[in-house]
Amino acid sequence: MADTPEQRAALWRNRFISLLDRSPVPIAISHTDGVIAGANPAFAAIWGLHPGQLASRQLMDLFTPTSVGQLRKLDEALRHGRRSRYPVRVRWTAGGASHDGELVVEPVSDPEEESPPLLVTLHPDEEPQAAARPSGAGPDVVVSAQESRILALVAAGNTTAAVARVVGLSADGVNYHLKRLCTVLGAANRTALVARAYVLGLLDLGAWPPAPPPGGG
Repeated sequence: MADTPEQRAALWRNRFISLLDRSPVPIAISHTDGVIAGANPAFAAIWGLHPGQLASRQLMDLFTPTSVGQLRKLDEALRHGRRSRYPVRVRWTAGGASHDGELVVEPVSDPEEESPPLLVTLHPDEEPQAAARPSGAGPDVVVSAQESRILALVAAGNTTAAVARVVGLSADGVNYHLKRLCTVLGAANRTALVARAYVLGLLDLGAWPPAPPPGGG
């Protein structure tokens, strides 16, 4: 039971982090100097990474601001201790393609820190584009090379933990991709997902172990 203000703050911080891990929205926590303190699986999955691999990275190593005015406004706000939500237009490269979107940066009060950590939420303008579109797939079916690997591993009967070890993601990261694939392909569960993937040509009917079709990413 949390009795002191510090214990209550720690309890709510842990709950907050747990909620972030389960959120499908890409979110990171950074220090005011832009160094990433933590990221959720959805944020890390954009680069095909495990959340721990982003710790201590600079946000500006991942993103290029496209509006100098917005960046200056954010810098001024942080220097003067203002609390609000600050949007910054950014561009980044992932999966061999360039993407545009908006980073929303919000200082968060923390009684244990002199300077507030920053809650950073990414809002892409569009879904990440695929490295390749498999032949026979519908016009709206777009999967990344990482998701093609995950599909093949799931079709071979691997557990989430086994898939995570092979592709270098956390279990939450793999589940994030599977949830996205189920949404994109209109599948209710993994069995339906694999069947739908074969029907759409995302997996090679003549290959075992399961694999994407030749030239399919």
